[in-house]
Amino acid sequence: MEYTHPGRSGLLVSRLCLGTMNFGARTDEAESRAIMDAALDVGINFFDTANIYGAYGGDLPGYRGLTEDIMGRWFAQGGGRREKVVLATKVYNPTGDWPNEGKLSALHIRRACEASLRRLQTDYIDIYQVHHVDRETPWGEIWQAMEQLIREGKILYVGSSNHAGWHIVKANEAAQRRNLPGLISEQCKYSLAERRVEFELLPACQDYGVGVIPWSPLHGGLLGGVLRKLAGGRRASAEVQGQIEGLRPQLERYEAFCGELGEEPADVALAWLLAQPAVTAPIIGPANAAQLRGSLRALELRLGAEQLAALDAIWPGPGGEAPESW
Repeated sequence: MEYTHPGRSGLLVSRLCLGTMNFGARTDEAESRAIMDAALDVGINFFDTANIYGAYGGDLPGYRGLTEDIMGRWFAQGGGRREKVVLATKVYNPTGDWPNEGKLSALHIRRACEASLRRLQTDYIDIYQVHHVDRETPWGEIWQAMEQLIREGKILYVGSSNHAGWHIVKANEAAQRRNLPGLISEQCKYSLAERRVEFELLPACQDYGVGVIPWSPLHGGLLGGVLRKLAGGRRASAEVQGQIEGLRPQLERYEAFCGELGEEPADVALAWLLAQPAVTAPIIGPANAAQLRGSLRALELRLGAEQLAALDAIWPGPGGEAPESW
């Protein structure tokens, strides 16, 4: 396993991040535990979750916080599980229907953090991430809450998710005024098929020393060989079928290119992200332990300049950084 530093921090995390969004919603607890054990076995030490995961997105009965509960029970088994994991969770989304049970007020951040700690059965969170932009709460208040949690030893680092480039600037400038390190990571939707973050977000992250953690690296599964899977009899919803038809020419070229390389499309998509200088670790969401082990091929796959150029021709980005790319 390869390890790197998220942003300008001294922390070391694996180049693949285990996403747990399906735990409790699509993946039952026994399989979720098997996936986490398999992750440690192959050296993946970076686990990402959120305080609302487990409530939606699958057929299993769930509730907001179920994923953290599952992880907490796994940590409680001991065996150095908690000590080996760099644990990242998130705050923002509503945890209830009463006022102050959502967003990023100092009150909600504190309550949400303490609730996550209880569910996760740990006394600290390695990276506490603001899940979305709160346009009603100033960064001064957000950092006030985070600074207090850091002083109490309840969180070690702060990250963000789904922020724009100028939000990264505001956040880190506000942190600097308080003599705080600021954000060390930003989670964003980034893949071969979704490259708008290259306009401004990625340059801002690189300039401020913020590591980029892409979510949906396979663009909702479309970059995982979806045409071949459909030809093999797999079914897709009407929504997914519509997305496929909108991208069919590119998907056909992409899957043909991967076939010429002799590599799985999912591995090529992950390897492309790993080749981007701003990227710390893409988030993978395996359905089982075998699928997780299969993702390791992306770490071995080195795409050359010619291959990267071919992928750019199939999936052109915005043309570089703003404003030149305009």
